[in-house]
Amino acid sequence: MSNVHNAWLRQVAGRLKSDYRYSKDIVYNDFPWPSPSDEQKAQIETTAKSILDARNLYPLTSLANLYNPLTMPPELRKAHTANDRAVMAAYGFSTKMSESDCVAELMKMYMELTANK
Repeated sequence: MSNVHNAWLRQVAGRLKSDYRYSKDIVYNDFPWPSPSDEQKAQIETTAKSILDARNLYPLTSLANLYNPLTMPPELRKAHTANDRAVMAAYGFSTKMSESDCVAELMKMYMELTANK
């Protein structure tokens, strides 16, 4: 999950109490995917593997503990940051754009993708 996908999730997903309800029909299937180059795909694959490798350094630690913002291992945080940058590049987004700007661009892409349906 990249920060781009998480921004989309926070905008379109339903909620049950304070938890997001991840739905294939509302969140995943409607998510506008980029058209990355082969080089960008390879970079995203590499950074995704780095996330898994960082998690594997802590086999006895739960995901809840790994992703606690106060105690997240530095290797995992670094791997996610690299992945976020790779995904942003695949979209042609600036890493300095705000989440609302990111969602606005994703909504534009969604509108273009669904205009002829």
